[in-house]
Amino acid sequence: MQGKVILVTGGARRVGAATCRRLHAQGANLVVHYRASESEARALQSELDQVRPGSVALVQANLLETARLPRLIDETVTHFGRLDALVNNASSFFPTPLGEITEDGWADLIGSNLKAPLFLSQAAAPQLKRQQGCIVNIVDIHSERPLKRYVVYNAAKGGLASLTRSLAVELAPEVRVNGISPGPILWPEEGEWMDEASRQHIIGRTLLKRTGEPDDIARTVSFLIADAPYITGQIIAVDGGRSVNL
Repeated sequence: MQGKVILVTGGARRVGAATCRRLHAQGANLVVHYRASESEARALQSELDQVRPGSVALVQANLLETARLPRLIDETVTHFGRLDALVNNASSFFPTPLGEITEDGWADLIGSNLKAPLFLSQAAAPQLKRQQGCIVNIVDIHSERPLKRYVVYNAAKGGLASLTRSLAVELAPEVRVNGISPGPILWPEEGEWMDEASRQHIIGRTLLKRTGEPDDIARTVSFLIADAPYITGQIIAVDGGRSVNL
């Protein structure tokens, strides 16, 4: 990981921030993308730059603006001179029960979870090929085990799972492409759908009978970037066994 340059989308908060902290601690230089979380992004940059000055750059973008995505790659290379890995972590998540689905909801969920990873990966591909680099997509166990009332989100993550395998084929042999499917790691934020009964039901369906931690995802991202040179086209479930507990 030492000296690698890694772009993490949605890297300012939650799982994204945990991933940035772990990759940085292992020696990587980071470009942290954020959309609206400027204060969190700047706080993370300040925290990590105290450890290694100049090791973190920030880039702001709305990933739904597809034409602007190549700029993220250009700014990364301008700042650090290279790009070794792309982590497509940014995601929107909200319910779209059948009968209430709108084109705006479709555009947001498909855009952030599927369209943006595709076009950002396409823009990054030439730089990643130069470095024999890799892409890590954050998928979801609901790509295979649909969550009720989340029709469009489930479909978007299912598309991302297929995109992961397709990109592995397209970019081989120079670039490895893998995915991670989290289970219950962090609960949705305040105002979203999760109540205590729902939480306990989900925990009860895991084999390990507990939630995971953001660093469980971060460790797996690190593994796929630095310690998995013969793994590509795979999606690793980090879910406490939820996906095998029928």
